[in-house]
Amino acid sequence: MLRRLRENGPVVLVPLAWTFALAAHVDVLALRTVLIAHLVMDTVIVVFTALSWREMTSGVLRAWKLVLLAGLVATLVGTAGLLATPPIRPALTATVVAWMLIPAAGLAYTGQHVDRLASIYTVGAALSVVGAGVYVAGVASVGPLLVPAGLALTGVGQTAGIVAAVVGY
Repeated sequence: MLRRLRENGPVVLVPLAWTFALAAHVDVLALRTVLIAHLVMDTVIVVFTALSWREMTSGVLRAWKLVLLAGLVATLVGTAGLLATPPIRPALTATVVAWMLIPAAGLAYTGQHVDRLASIYTVGAALSVVGAGVYVAGVASVGPLLVPAGLALTGVGQTAGIVAAVVGY
């Protein structure tokens, strides 16, 4: 049961995380709620990585172990930014951008090293990178709709990648 949860859970958690990020950015969620979500994400990443550590020793799985470890650091930066009074906005922005780009690298690597559904991983990586650019432009106040658009592009790209991973194996 735990193994099945580890194999299939991300297909729910990835789009949920991006939906949650989008809700936080359009002020639907209180900062306390976002902090609690970060604490949950910190825990989930640690537990998932620890339980999967021995399986993630080579190839694509090793790349995703590195994504998880770098993502944990990024999430901890966001958690620290949320614990500060007032919250440290650059830390929060850095966390979001890191979660856009780090998995993009994992998706791109996966697309280059698998035979099945490789193009989905590659497109997912591209959408994540484009989403990061759009998001950063929005944060820089280029346009108010760019922040949610960047989050949505990344969410779609990374969701496509995780769906491909679950379907492809």
